[in-house]
Amino acid sequence: MSENTVVSIRDVDVFQGDYLVLKQVNLEVNKGNFFYIIGKTGSGKSSLLKTLYADLPLVKGEAQVVGYDLQKLKRKEIPYLRRKLGIVFQEFQLLQDRNIEENLFFVMRATGWKDMKAMKEKALEVLGKVGLENKGYKMPHQVSGGEQQRLGIARALINDPVLILADEPTGNLDPQSSEGIMKLLFDISNNNCAVLMATHDYSLFQKFPSTTYICEQGRLIEGEKLKRSESPESSGETERKGD
Repeated sequence: MSENTVVSIRDVDVFQGDYLVLKQVNLEVNKGNFFYIIGKTGSGKSSLLKTLYADLPLVKGEAQVVGYDLQKLKRKEIPYLRRKLGIVFQEFQLLQDRNIEENLFFVMRATGWKDMKAMKEKALEVLGKVGLENKGYKMPHQVSGGEQQRLGIARALINDPVLILADEPTGNLDPQSSEGIMKLLFDISNNNCAVLMATHDYSLFQKFPSTTYICEQGRLIEGEKLKRSESPESSGETERKGD
């Protein structure tokens, strides 16, 4: 791996329990890359991301993620791996009993922050990056869905990650809010942070083209190598959680 590489996986098999979801996956992600992982329901997009942030164990193959060898990763090291990542979910997973700023403080305390002055400065910085600089006092239910997802992205930026893993980040948003989130994620990648985004919304990468990888028939295939007459969505299936 070069010092620019944040993900390097070789011949990895991705499992959900005993079920083999993807086989012989090969992927290299460098700082500043923006890659889509696309595919229909159950194709393995979310399972691949979960393997990268050690929510699913690496069973077979070699994987290096932000300097950690997933094959040798110990349970006690998982929090340290995740501190170098930013994870954005389809479900915003916000704490509804505290305001926007306090949602960020919660993450900071959980990842070792102690100096309140530094915490306030960092919260203001990341809220500014996502366009929420004047809304830190508001409760999550007092802002729109798009703004809640912006808070989710701010939370992911707290520890200056070199890699963002975004799992259907626009799945619960209207088209206008989705476009704003996409612009934000592209801005993040342009600042030398890699973004790996799972989605089944083909309209997004038509408006925001970038490198695509397709989960199909148990494989991860580079998009430009696969000629398609129709998208995986054409089967009429709806996305289920945790594919």
